[in-house]
Amino acid sequence: MSSTPTSVTLKPDARLPLLVVVFGAALLPLPLHPWPTLVVVLFGVFLLIQTASLRLEFEERALIVWQNSRELRRFPYDQWLTWRLFAPWLPGLLYFRETQSIHFLPILFSPKQLRDQLELRVGALEVPASNAD
Repeated sequence: MSSTPTSVTLKPDARLPLLVVVFGAALLPLPLHPWPTLVVVLFGVFLLIQTASLRLEFEERALIVWQNSRELRRFPYDQWLTWRLFAPWLPGLLYFRETQSIHFLPILFSPKQLRDQLELRVGALEVPASNAD
């Protein structure tokens, strides 16, 4: 693995939170307004805060989730069974399964960098879209 960089931290990408906020605003004409709009927009703001505070770091042996310089969780690659990106063009969700649990992470990072690092580090474990349905 000499060609694999030792550590890469993904750049933030606010497209998903902004899309959620715009979707929430589009709900304003519905009956029961402003409640649907308020709930969806608040969720979008929550995701926007997460975009500003969370970082994914791909290091040599594990994926690390950071929040404001504090390590939240470490996911060793040797524990991964499968992974898949859902709607990375939105961006959407990262799904991955470890030996003990399943994880879904909203893609709050550069989708291209995320895919590149996943393919580089755990590429053989990707579940193709046609097999996952």
